[in-house]
Amino acid sequence: MADNNVVWHGLSVSKDERCDLNKQKPCLIWFTGLSGSGKSTIANALDRWLYDNGYHTYLLDGDNVRHGLNKDLGFSDEDRVENIRRVGEVSKLFVDAGVITLSAFISPFKSERKIVKDMFDDSEYLEVFINTPLSVCEERDPKGLYAKARKGEIKQFTGIDSEYESPDSPDIAIDTSIDSVGDAVSSIVQLLKARKILKSVL
Repeated sequence: MADNNVVWHGLSVSKDERCDLNKQKPCLIWFTGLSGSGKSTIANALDRWLYDNGYHTYLLDGDNVRHGLNKDLGFSDEDRVENIRRVGEVSKLFVDAGVITLSAFISPFKSERKIVKDMFDDSEYLEVFINTPLSVCEERDPKGLYAKARKGEIKQFTGIDSEYESPDSPDIAIDTSIDSVGDAVSSIVQLLKARKILKSVL
């Protein structure tokens, strides 16, 4: 809770001015899904496509953020909620700066994702659900975390002994056991064009 003595300071450069300077419409593209589902891979590929096509972007990745901003947080339900709240606030700053922001986080709880969504106008928030089956994610196990969780070496691991609450109505759902990275990026780009965040013709 903010101290009563903390007063919001007005800034002379507006969000609209930053958007005009960047010549783009900013938004937050929020990737959610199980560990190993392909969130970071697709977000990174989309980030590369956007950059190569002249857009100003920044990618926030779950593991990377926990090395710095959120290194003081653990993996209890409470810490996971605070992890996502902080990322939401940082994402809001990037969007305010006129940047297309990509955030790739498991973000297992509907309530925490709603906290982030409510920080943005509807036109500025897109939820991408990487709906890859648990069995596929566990078979991939790129970091060896599922194996450790099954052995009891990691507690409260999402999908094993901590619940993942699937989105009810994501803006787009992608199953990386079926869709290639290229197809996933193409689908998201088409959605961004339909929402008039990206230009129809580059």
